Amino acid sequence: MQRVTITIDDDLLAIVDSMVIERGYTSRSEAFRDLIRDSHTREASTEASGQCVATLTYVYDHGTRDLARKITEAHHERHDLAVASMRVHLNHDSLMECSVLKGEAQDIIAFANALTNQRGVKYSHLHAIPVTREHTEHHHGDSSIPHDHLHV
Repeated sequence: MQRVTITIDDDLLAIVDSMVIERGYTSRSEAFRDLIRDSHTREASTEASGQCVATLTYVYDHGTRDLARKITEAHHERHDLAVASMRVHLNHDSLMECSVLKGEAQDIIAFANALTNQRGVKYSHLHAIPVTREHTEHHHGDSSIPHDHLHV
């Protein structure tokens, strides 16, 4: 095993310490290993699926230099993935943004990582659901245009 040193805010350390107690871990290291395993397992299962739909939720400090511009540019650059987004002002400094995404899992994960690894992003969570795409033709009203349907 390797020893790693990290710097963590007091608030986050308090969360880790309470998680250690609540879940019965014998050490902080055990808690961190479990969190990393859980994150890796979620991402690995999504990567293997190909297509997915996802929600990406993150909280960021809108006062961080150029962050809002970078987030907007990232969405414009990958408009093929972004279905919809909603921003909520939590207080004078923080915004929460929720984005619905659709596409190749590896593209969505790369987009989410590039967006949420920015300085000023305080929290993020990607929830991806593997889907299959079916090309079909059926009637919607008077027309019959072939189109894709996603199936969970």
